Amino acid sequence: MIRFEHVTKRYPDGTTAVDDLSFEVAEGELVTLVGPSGCGKTTTMKMVNRLTEPTEGRVFLDGEDVSAIDPVRLRRRIGYVIQQVGLFPHRTVLENTATVPRLLGWKKGKGTERAAELLDLVGLDPSVYGDRYPDQLSGGQRQRVGVARALAADPPVLLMDEPFGAVDPVVRERLQNEFLALQAQVRKTVLFVTHDIEEAVRLGDRMAVYGQGRIDQFDTPATVLGAPATPYVADFVGSDRGLKRLSVTPVEEGDLDQPPVVRLDDSLAHATERLRAVGAPWAVVLDGGDKPHGWIPAGGSGPATPPGTVRDHARPMEAWLPLGAPLRRAFATMLQHDAGWIAVVDEKGGRYLGVLTPARLHEALRRSIGADARDVPRAEVAVETVTASATR
Repeated sequence: MIRFEHVTKRYPDGTTAVDDLSFEVAEGELVTLVGPSGCGKTTTMKMVNRLTEPTEGRVFLDGEDVSAIDPVRLRRRIGYVIQQVGLFPHRTVLENTATVPRLLGWKKGKGTERAAELLDLVGLDPSVYGDRYPDQLSGGQRQRVGVARALAADPPVLLMDEPFGAVDPVVRERLQNEFLALQAQVRKTVLFVTHDIEEAVRLGDRMAVYGQGRIDQFDTPATVLGAPATPYVADFVGSDRGLKRLSVTPVEEGDLDQPPVVRLDDSLAHATERLRAVGAPWAVVLDGGDKPHGWIPAGGSGPATPPGTVRDHARPMEAWLPLGAPLRRAFATMLQHDAGWIAVVDEKGGRYLGVLTPARLHEALRRSIGADARDVPRAEVAVETVTASATR
């Protein structure tokens, strides 16, 4: 959808902002451009909608050289979101959102209907917020209006220049979550400029790490974190890149352990006898629909075992997550509940699949890095494990 061919931007004072840049962004892909201030990432983005003209090379949009397209017509085909939002203070939220449809000549009713639809999509009830003015909104709400306005004419491409940089960290994370959910629905081709490596990792299908005017590495976030292409990239993504990679490494079935399982209506004596026989310290308790209900410790057996069923003695299941959740979420859940393991369930039906332990989480991360390095599925990567002993 977007293609750069040997693009250079050189200013009259001799400063080279972008130097011989070539890369492609596929349709429906979200690519984050990340790097320090002044590295050329915003200049790159502005050459797509001709707010900046290249000195050399060509930029293509859906196969068409943008230099051959009228700039005004081009910009009306591209959504644009900036950090300062840029809402018109004298227009209501609904009027701001309908700006581009109005400029394109849409009938007023159609434009208003589309604006209301987009406000609802970004979590702002048009009946509540539509008649408000920008100064009556919080920073996060104004940012969501900016996203809605950029999408109002249903552009195929969205350019976003540090759109969440002016809000506090809590609102920033919420906006990122909302934007990821929105992108899953609308599947726009997005160039997203940020200086925040964690934001680039979290949002991007691929990420371009900028040095000075050049892209030092262009790959998936997992690959950039697991196998930095240059010492500069390794230094930029940080020595804690292994922790950052947890955010983009999903939990897979091959990562799970299979401890003993008992049912709610099993007798407690029978359940504890089974656990004692296999030497297991605890078991997962499932209900009739194979969903995790809780867990029980092995306890004793024989006369010391309390009467009743597993249901009467099961402890609650507090730590669990769906298959495919990032390892970072798994790690956070373990810490939150001070848990030595968490249950993993099927994302759609909630059916129990197994448990993830800290040791298996670590193995999953190591296998993921090895899989990227060898370009094979994670399940094909074997990792060596070391079992601690009591030797001195």
